[in-house]
Amino acid sequence: MSTHVIHKDAVPTAPIPVSEIEVHTTPKGAMRWVVLVVLGILALIIVAPILLLVMDAFKSNADYSANGPLSLPASVSLEGFKAYMEVVNYPRALLNSIVISALVALFGVILSLFSAYAIGLGRIKGGTAMLTILLLATMVPQEALIYPLFYGAQATHTINTVWSVIIVFTILQAAYGTYLLSSVMSTLPVSVLEAASLDGAGRWQTLWSVVFPLVRGTMSVLMVFFFIWTWNEFYIPLVLLSGQDSQTVPIAIATLQGQNAVNVTAMNAGSLLSLLPTLIFFLIFQRTLTKGVTLGAVK
Repeated sequence: MSTHVIHKDAVPTAPIPVSEIEVHTTPKGAMRWVVLVVLGILALIIVAPILLLVMDAFKSNADYSANGPLSLPASVSLEGFKAYMEVVNYPRALLNSIVISALVALFGVILSLFSAYAIGLGRIKGGTAMLTILLLATMVPQEALIYPLFYGAQATHTINTVWSVIIVFTILQAAYGTYLLSSVMSTLPVSVLEAASLDGAGRWQTLWSVVFPLVRGTMSVLMVFFFIWTWNEFYIPLVLLSGQDSQTVPIAIATLQGQNAVNVTAMNAGSLLSLLPTLIFFLIFQRTLTKGVTLGAVK
C-alpha cells in the first residue's frame, strides 16, 4: 500500500491553454515574415538596376525614345548589340580584360603571401609601420598616382601594353593583400610553427607545408576580389591603355559616348556584355567565397 504526501503549500497547477501558447509563439512567427518581406524588398532594389539594364539593352532606339527606359521592350531588338560591335572590338577588349584581371589576381596574391609571411611571421623590424604604410597606400586616390605612373610606363616602354596595367594593379592589390594576410598570419598559434621547426622544417618548407594550407582560404577569397576589382578599374587603364588594341571592356564602353550624342541602347548592350563575364566568374567561384570564410582553421 503506497501513500502520497502532499505538501500543505503545494498548489495544483492546471495545464496551460493552447491559446496562451499561441500568443507567445505568434509574434515570433510574425517577425520572421517581416524579416523575409524586408529582405525581399532589399533584394528587389538590388536586382532592379540589372533588370532595367537588360530591358533597355534589348530595345531599339525608336522604342527607347518613344517609351522611355522604364517600359518593357515592344519587341526584342539586337540593334544595340550590333551598334556596339560595330564601334568596339569586343572580343579583343574581353581578352585584354580577362588576361589583365587574371594575372593581377594571381601575381597579387603570390606577392601578398611572400610579403605577409615576412611581416606577419618574420617579425621584421618596423613591420607595424610597413603595414600602416601599405594600408594608407590603398587609400590614396588614383588621380594622385596617375602622373608618376604614366611617366614610369613611358620610361619602361610599357605604355599602351597590358603589362603597364598588370604591374600597377599587382602592386596596388598586393598592398591590401599583404595587410590582410599578415593580420591572419599573426594570429596563427606559435605552437604549430614551433612544431614545424622542431621537425627540421626550414622557412621555405614552413611556408608551403604549414602556413600556406592555413591561409589558403583567405588567399582564394583575395584572388576572387582582386579579379573583380581589377576588371572594374577604369581611370588608370584609360590613361595607360590609349590604344584600341589594348583597351579593356570598361574603356571600350566609354568610346560609345560622343561629344553631342549618346547611343543609349548600345551603351546598355555594352554594359550588359561587360557585366556577364564578372557575373559568370562570381557564380563559378561563389563556393570559394563561402568556403574561404571557414577554411584555414588549425587542424
